[in-house]
Amino acid sequence: MEIAIIADDTKKELMTEFCIAYCGILSKHSLCATAVTGKFISDATGLQIERMLAGSHGGAEQIAARVSYNEIDMLLFFRDTATKKAPSEIDNDLLRMCDSYNVPVATNIATAEVLVCALERGDLDWRQYVNPKYSRKKV
Repeated sequence: MEIAIIADDTKKELMTEFCIAYCGILSKHSLCATAVTGKFISDATGLQIERMLAGSHGGAEQIAARVSYNEIDMLLFFRDTATKKAPSEIDNDLLRMCDSYNVPVATNIATAEVLVCALERGDLDWRQYVNPKYSRKKV
């Protein structure tokens, strides 16, 4: 599975701790993340992570583009909802695309745990039928 990871600045430590806890499961999959989040996780876990641009420099847009090509099977996106600022248009577009392409999304640690455990059980194997990367690997 292709798993994309994004964490707002105030959630990077939580995301890193989450990835440490579920390193065994995540290591079986392809991971991509925005630059700083990817560095934090990679440094803490040793996981191989394809690093996109920083979120503030287009990393979220790069992940959104991969979602639009149906190349992402799951998104872990820990957002900072404690601040009074409204979600960015980019964040909303990314979540809308995930809805359009039926990409499971976790925006908090509770939902992330549910998705990662489901991933381990094989509950998300249906994604192999809608992700074009799987059909390319079979050829």
